[in-house]
Amino acid sequence: MAQLALSLSVDPGFFAVRPEDIAALSTTPHFRSLRSTSQLARDQAFAYGQLAVDIAASLERHVEFPHADVPSFPVSMDDQDGDGPERAARLLREEWGIEPGPAGHLVRSLENHGVLVVFSPPQTASVDAYSFDSRLRPVVVLNPIKRDYYRQRFDVAHELGHLVMHSDAEPGGRIVEDQAHRFAAELLMPADQIRDLLPTAMGGNSWQALARLKEQWGVSIQALLYRARWLGRLSDVSYRNAMTTISARGWRRNEPGLISAIEQPSLLPRAVELLTQEGIAEARLIEQCRVPAYLFGTVAARIPDNDSPVLAASAANSQQASSRVVSLLDRRQRAEPSGSASK
Repeated sequence: MAQLALSLSVDPGFFAVRPEDIAALSTTPHFRSLRSTSQLARDQAFAYGQLAVDIAASLERHVEFPHADVPSFPVSMDDQDGDGPERAARLLREEWGIEPGPAGHLVRSLENHGVLVVFSPPQTASVDAYSFDSRLRPVVVLNPIKRDYYRQRFDVAHELGHLVMHSDAEPGGRIVEDQAHRFAAELLMPADQIRDLLPTAMGGNSWQALARLKEQWGVSIQALLYRARWLGRLSDVSYRNAMTTISARGWRRNEPGLISAIEQPSLLPRAVELLTQEGIAEARLIEQCRVPAYLFGTVAARIPDNDSPVLAASAANSQQASSRVVSLLDRRQRAEPSGSASK
């Protein structure tokens, strides 16, 4: 044990199994494609997600996070032709009180309903966004390399779909992934609200109209085109021609857009900041978590790369709109009455 701890630069207590660890056993993560990533990469990614849960649980000794509040709406894989994913997305909007129109800051919405959202370390970026239920709270792990605001929002909505619909489904299957895509599309672009706004042909000012819809709804032009096809606004031929134009313009991976700062998680970073203000040093928190400092820093970071000017700007924005976190120390000291606390 000592040799292992020395080799991995961890405290021997890192390997201790506590009763709460047994109670918090996690479900199998929903990875996008089981064929494109190795089993080793998936195991590493899952282990990182579990470490994130351990760190969050350790911080919850001192702070109170929002209660996990993700509705369950199971959708069977046999229901390929039904509208289960769309009904699940509408239920989520109703349960979470999302007003008609664009869904707003999606990461913040997840955190305010008890979902732990973190970035994976850059060395595991070969694994796309994934999610799982840790039994303590649901978890979404985002890819730090995908620095596209519009694509990231769809990723978050996709993973939320898995948490809502697929608690018992076998991960990685084509049907399961398609259902999560349909959930994300309905969540971000509700059919009854966006159908009449979508183009029926790709001519004239259609591209300008799509650009405006992209900024308004926070989704990519490609997602809007697919939505138009799915809702019967665009024919298959028009959709294929539009996608050919997308490819010719080099927009498959790099669409133009006005928003460059991606949505940032703030639940854990805000908790660390608040505890620091209460006199609990970050070094003490790391010691309690029994994890290497670099792993604690990665899990509790708003941004995966502090040297990126784009992400640094995004971190500044997230500080203005952090998730709810309450200091239990402060509550005890001031003996505040029970009830919801402010940010």
